Amino acid sequence: MISTSEAIILHHTDYGEADRIVTFLTPDHGRLKGFARAARKSRKRFGAALEPFAEVKMHWTTRGSGDLVNLRDAELVTLRIGLRRDLETLTLAGYGCELTEVLFDESGVGVEAFQLLQAFLDHLDSEGYSVEARLLMEIRMLSLAGYVPHLLHCAACFGPLPDGPVSFSASADGSLCPDCDHGRETLKVDRMTLGTFGRILQTPLTRFADFKLSLRSRQEGRALLSDALRCHLHRPLKSLESLNRYSPLEAIEGDT
Repeated sequence: MISTSEAIILHHTDYGEADRIVTFLTPDHGRLKGFARAARKSRKRFGAALEPFAEVKMHWTTRGSGDLVNLRDAELVTLRIGLRRDLETLTLAGYGCELTEVLFDESGVGVEAFQLLQAFLDHLDSEGYSVEARLLMEIRMLSLAGYVPHLLHCAACFGPLPDGPVSFSASADGSLCPDCDHGRETLKVDRMTLGTFGRILQTPLTRFADFKLSLRSRQEGRALLSDALRCHLHRPLKSLESLNRYSPLEAIEGDT
């Protein structure tokens, strides 16, 4: 029986002289891996449709054993050539795909994860790299995966947080009030930054346009989301290492 679905190509690996192993995300079947026989020779069946970030209509059959499905052909919907405008945009797109692959498996929240990655890649395709796009994607991915930290109340006692700097520890599930912090080594995040990211979680999952964060929110958001992701990633992300080289942390006004 042939299965058909929309799909976003996360990455591929060349195999042998002409074959490819392709990892792709679908709205209904989650993340899948498929074997594309003679993919590098068959322009009619695959062409450019197996390139990373491409959106396609994928056709496959299930193999008798093993984790791979048999890819029969793929119809290209969009290649998203705008993602290759510069290294920052290309690397951020790759990071979004790699993060999706690590956080969501075959049983993951397919429809919402697909819609989020689709909107993220479409935004980068048209607008290019921005810190805001990265942070929006990261916190929404964490939320979909069930890993979003407590932001607007104390993660330990669920009490209110003070104004000004607030202690934050992803290993302690998020923000901490002074009584629960106990002087541990934690990030310090301004209460207004926490409120900003709390409000972001109330916005539509697929909206990326017209977000402009303050310099403090960008820097502190990068720090707290990096802390949160570090707790839930089972392996280092190659794309994240490259991304951080291209876009180092910004300094807050007044820092020396």
